[in-house]
Amino acid sequence: MTRVGTRLPLVVLAVHGAAAMLAVAGLGHTLWDGVHEPGHALAFGVLITVGELARWGALPGEREPAPLGAAGALAYALLGRSGGAPTTHGVLQVVAVLVAALLVACVPHVARGSGPAPDRVARRILTVAFASVCFQPLYNSGRAADWFGEGPYYVLFMLLFLVLTALCDAVLAALLLRSRTDHPYGPLLSDELRALIGIGSAVCATGVVMALGVAAAGLWALPVLCVPLLLTQVSFRRFVAVRTTYRQTITSLARSTEIAGYTPPGHARRVAVLCAAVGRELGLSGSELTVLEYAALMHDIGQLSLVDPVPEGATATLPAAEQRRIALLGGAVVRQTGVDTEVAVVVERQADPYREQPLSARIVRAVNAYDDLCGESLIGPLGALEQLRLGTGHDYHPEVVESLARVLARGGPTPVLPG
Repeated sequence: MTRVGTRLPLVVLAVHGAAAMLAVAGLGHTLWDGVHEPGHALAFGVLITVGELARWGALPGEREPAPLGAAGALAYALLGRSGGAPTTHGVLQVVAVLVAALLVACVPHVARGSGPAPDRVARRILTVAFASVCFQPLYNSGRAADWFGEGPYYVLFMLLFLVLTALCDAVLAALLLRSRTDHPYGPLLSDELRALIGIGSAVCATGVVMALGVAAAGLWALPVLCVPLLLTQVSFRRFVAVRTTYRQTITSLARSTEIAGYTPPGHARRVAVLCAAVGRELGLSGSELTVLEYAALMHDIGQLSLVDPVPEGATATLPAAEQRRIALLGGAVVRQTGVDTEVAVVVERQADPYREQPLSARIVRAVNAYDDLCGESLIGPLGALEQLRLGTGHDYHPEVVESLARVLARGGPTPVLPG
């Protein structure tokens, strides 16, 4: 969910503005002063461009669609020597090469109608500039060699900079998402830090290895050192493709109740979107949100066992015993589909008294009731929310209901009333 309206939040404008200023300064300085070591600038520029072009086949859900470009940019930012000879490029030339490569790579994407996301471009410029600012002055002044030498301590010194750079990128990513969605900052940052363990660690490691390889063997090391990351990218794409297919299968199963006429069109999707927003509001992240979303999509699948459909699919209006029976039947169906057992548990327990439920089941129950009440009684969102508040003594957890109210107050998805 994004904030309604066309005005960008101030934080987003500030981040984009800082990246634009750095880009202009880097390009202007390089044009005025000339390119130092044009062969190196060209080699790393081509590497970043190829990496950015490789995101042509990026799949939905990929956090880093251009890992080779990111690793190449970081390697250039951390390059102090080439073939044993010191390099003379500085911070602004690093930024200029990165920006030029991004501009060249975006041409075919723009022609195809899928230009790079401004937030991702701004983050890339700022994080690479951060790494370069931290490393280049320290190395060029000779302090890095005096303090760490050329052995293992120097490698640890570079890894430390990459860890700081990765943290900077995670902080920026969470900050931009927080500004655009109003989700709590802590869970967003936790998601970004967790993502560093995957493709992020491969990007950082390859960036260090590239810089060290070029320092020892020159530019000939670049093609060889790119192979491991390319293999990692292929494997990660396959994983994302499997995960995407898995989610599409669950979505198709969830729509079976709509196709059979047991629930209103779009009910499962609305509940899933709103559950995810409430889950973030309550601090859920990562795999917890995934389980919550899948359970929300499949929460009504037990209705397929009914001989006569519930009017408008509104299970929230049924007696507690009937709600419980439908929930247990739904959990049994979910278990037979091969979906994660945690999803089945949430589906089974969505009709329990809230004091006995896990948090995900509490969220699904409250959000499902909200959507059901909007459609069943036509009392509107405010009336449905008031009904939930009246039921906080036994049926709905008060904190979940208030989190739902906050999400809706910020312009969250309002259920579409059946026509």
